Parts: sequence; structure tokens; C-alpha cells
Amino acid sequence: MIDLGRIRLFCTSLGSTTAPALLLVHGWGGDGRQWSAHAEALTDRFRVVVPDLRGHGRSEVPGTGNTPLEMADDLAALVEVLGCRPVVAVGHSMGGQVVNLLAVRHPALVRSVVALDPAHGAHGAEVDGIPGRMAEYLEHGARAAAEFVAGAFSDRAPAGLRTAHVRTLLGTPDHVIAQAYAGMYTAPDAVGVRPSSEAYLRQRTQPALTVWTSAEAAHWERTTLHVPGSRVDHWPGVGHYLHEEHPEHTEQLIREWAQPE
Repeated sequence: MIDLGRIRLFCTSLGSTTAPALLLVHGWGGDGRQWSAHAEALTDRFRVVVPDLRGHGRSEVPGTGNTPLEMADDLAALVEVLGCRPVVAVGHSMGGQVVNLLAVRHPALVRSVVALDPAHGAHGAEVDGIPGRMAEYLEHGARAAAEFVAGAFSDRAPAGLRTAHVRTLLGTPDHVIAQAYAGMYTAPDAVGVRPSSEAYLRQRTQPALTVWTSAEAAHWERTTLHVPGSRVDHWPGVGHYLHEEHPEHTEQLIREWAQPE
């Protein structure tokens, strides 16, 4: 547990402190345990830092401010305290939004970004459903969010993965679930809906590797938001938790992207 002044975050650090740093960031209603296998595998070349975001896992749970923007500023403080700048910041889902916000708001701390099925670029039917989902999360919190998580895996996901994530999400405080969702999509400074996503991602100067499970989203980001040195991949036929359905593929992807030239 690290006291950053603004928040107390639970964090693990594996590997040599002199190695290039990877920051592995979990998504909405999760915690750093989803990166356990990847963290162990990547310590041969990297210092691997795995935090629990505010309100999640073992970190402090504030009554307010459980939003991606505040989470990004927490991680900036964490990187400074650990002395591991600049990091390759890797994030899944909401964590993908958090690491991009970190890169935009604190550019000196981030060498590059890896965003796995990130929580940005929402459009069409997904946007139409946001008010209804927001109302459900405000009323029922984690119980309502568990329905989304339960349906987010492919038929080929490893046994037990769905149950593990549902259990973790159900242990996340209801107000954190609602505040984090609002921070992604409905708050005035939210960047999850496509026009807002485009505006903030265009401010990112670092190269990024983005992996989408949606062909449409991959085409959108590839053609609209290109930064020199960046790359967009599409993984068909996998669930939202793609990094856990295919951990070895993910580790190889990160290893190749993050290895210093």
C-alpha cells in the first residue's frame, strides 16, 4: 500500500528496478490480479508495476472522484513515487482510457501506450444504451454491472475466468461502479463517446498500440487517429477480456512493442 498523498493505492512491482518499466492497468470493476500471469512472464525484461485503481481491489475507496481522470492522475503520482518514468502504459477497457489520459495529461511520464479493447470510441447503439445503463448502475451498482461482465467472454475463454471476474466485480463498491461509468461516458469531462474520444486522443503525442475485438472500431481508430509510429490491430473471435483469453499472445505483443530499440 503506497500513500501518494492524494490517495493510497495497493501496488505490486516485479522485476529489476533498473529495467524498462511496464505499467499494467486493469479495467472497470476489476483489479490487478487480472495481470498476474502476464506480470510474471514479462519480468525477464521489464520492471512490471501493477496497481489496483482507486476504489478497486485493495486500494483506498473514496466516497467521490472514482473516475478515469482521477485514476490517471493517481498513476502519475505513483510513477513519480516509484521513480520508474517513463513507462510503457498498458491498459484494458477502462484501463485503456486511463492510460491514454495519463499519456495526454502527463506526457513526460509515458513512453508509449498499449490499449486493449479500450473504453473509448463509443457510438451508435452503444451510445443509445448509455442512459439506461447509467440508471441501472446508479440503482443496482455492481449487481447490474455483473450482467455485462458475464457476457463479455467468448466460448473459448479458459474455464473459471468468467466466474473470477464476476466475483471481483461484485466485490467492488456500488458507488465506485456508478462513478467510474459516469466518468467514462456521461460526466462533462468524459471521453468515452466517439467525438470526445477523437478530441482527446488527438492530443496524445506518444505512439500507441491499440487492439480491438471490433473490426469497425479498429477501422475507425486506424483511419481517424493515426499518430506516427502507432498501430491498430484487430483480434476477431475473442471476448472483451482478450488479454486473459490469450495471455501468451498478449505477452508477446507487449514484449515486442515495449522492448527498447
